[in-house]
Amino acid sequence: MRQRTVISMEQALALPYATMRFVHLGWRVIRVEAVDGRDLPGDANRYIGGPVPGIEPYSYFLAQNVGKEAIALNLKTAEGQAVLHHLIRTLGADVFCCNTMPGRYRPLGIDYETLSAVRPGLIWAAISAMGPDYPDVPGYDPVIQAMSGYMEVTGFADGPPTLMGVPLIDLKAGDEIYSSVLLALADGADRSGGRRIDVSMLQAAASWLITLLPLIDLDCGPEEITRWGNAHRKFIPTSVYPTSDGYIYLAIGSNAQWRRLTAMERFAGLDPDGKRGTPEARYADREAIYREIGEATGRDTVEEVSRELSAAQIPNTPINDIRDVHAMPAIRSRMTRTTLPGGKKLRLQPMAVDLPGRPAEFSVPPAYGQDTRAVLAEIGYGEAEIDDLAGGGHISCGRQSG
Repeated sequence: MRQRTVISMEQALALPYATMRFVHLGWRVIRVEAVDGRDLPGDANRYIGGPVPGIEPYSYFLAQNVGKEAIALNLKTAEGQAVLHHLIRTLGADVFCCNTMPGRYRPLGIDYETLSAVRPGLIWAAISAMGPDYPDVPGYDPVIQAMSGYMEVTGFADGPPTLMGVPLIDLKAGDEIYSSVLLALADGADRSGGRRIDVSMLQAAASWLITLLPLIDLDCGPEEITRWGNAHRKFIPTSVYPTSDGYIYLAIGSNAQWRRLTAMERFAGLDPDGKRGTPEARYADREAIYREIGEATGRDTVEEVSRELSAAQIPNTPINDIRDVHAMPAIRSRMTRTTLPGGKKLRLQPMAVDLPGRPAEFSVPPAYGQDTRAVLAEIGYGEAEIDDLAGGGHISCGRQSG
């Protein structure tokens, strides 16, 4: 696959995560940030988290922005828009992405109609809270988690709705951009008029409610579509159980696994007469089953219980913390990497899928406006023109240009 060029007016996490996946493919990604006169210019995520030695962005900005270039344009001016259009045309950009509210597309000169005229065959892709039918609705992952029901089904039944610990909706929306752009290119849309792709965070989130939304029309009980804590709603007794030195998660996904579980000496009292042998029977008697399993696992250590479950081919795991995951050979051996200016190596998250022949080490995230001057020179602007654009507030070449 030839190297593609992506111009991305991006901020926060959802879209930078999507374009990070293009970086993993070896594509060129130029991120566009705003010139707005603030003390902390550009993407607010640049200034979140802890400082990283030797680079401007803070830690929360790091992983999703490795391997990119960064320019700063004022798209509220005609001159700034002209620079963007010249950039897309001259570089022959394959893809343009953005994640601002749809009501801002046309005023900023980034709407599909404008940019597809600038670059016929362009793949144009956008993320917004609820799609173009709701042009003025802002949205962040936690808000969409609440809006889409995710918080209502996360947590314990006797506790409040709960936010998930990973921004899954941001990442889901980013993956939809990634896959939809690749589909457009596989379909040859770049050679046959281009394509517009609109990703609604709400719709993307709702597409994952596959085990919940269909139950409404089946007249489900209210307990089927609310919080269940650590237990699975249907596969009983899948849940977290105590041990003498921590917790273990075990999963029962079939009657055969239930029979193997109850054949173990530790769990022999769970079903002596076979009356719990069906999913329906286990569902009806679930509270007693949870209690009895917890009593059986609580007598010994995680290691002892896990060893017995694994011998019976019952899926199980200790509850790992993030440091444990970082140290797992299956993860550690596949991490992507970057190197800070002082030489410190940083291990980042792995790619979602191994990509043979693709790079695994990437340059550190760029400073705000770091590449504006070089990119504009590449597309034909002279030094004096660049200085004039910076002086007029139409571009920024970083902090030195104000």
